[in-house]
Amino acid sequence: MNFKRPLILASSSPRRQFLLKEAGFSFTIDSPNIDESFPDSMDIYSVPTFLAEKKAEALLPKITNELVLASDTVVILKDQILNKPADRKEAIEMLTSLSGKTHSVITGVCILDKKKKVLFDDRTEVTFKDLLKAEIEFYIDSYKPFDKAGAYGAQDWLGMIGVEKITGSYFTVMGLPIHKVYQQLNAF
Repeated sequence: MNFKRPLILASSSPRRQFLLKEAGFSFTIDSPNIDESFPDSMDIYSVPTFLAEKKAEALLPKITNELVLASDTVVILKDQILNKPADRKEAIEMLTSLSGKTHSVITGVCILDKKKKVLFDDRTEVTFKDLLKAEIEFYIDSYKPFDKAGAYGAQDWLGMIGVEKITGSYFTVMGLPIHKVYQQLNAF
């Protein structure tokens, strides 16, 4: 690959780092600590792109020639965002609500430099089988998914045994629609 510009990934997510590296990009990491709130009146399907933009713009004062890549992922069930669970109880509630249902996973992305900004998102539908209480508790206790929207990672044990169907990009569910990111980074 012939991508020469310095790239900053505005994320400490090991999954995003893995995907970007596997796609052939060299990058540094600078994960901004931002307020991840959003206006109550905002359309929930716009939230991931809004948050990705906030993350990327937080690094704008630090850059000269670099590109910044930021993303944010939300899980939506019945028009409600399931954020990262605060504790074990909330994780159990989230996974119980996802059990046997189809939900949306949307990852928003912002790529910017000093002159240009590109925003986009990708949406994937994920269907879980009916999860047993013991499966949910085992997963939470063994994998501690408190850093994951919706309290699960598709690449983890629960994704392997619980996801019946994915319509869209698996990588979007992991937190980075790398097929779209690759195209956009090369367009810069």
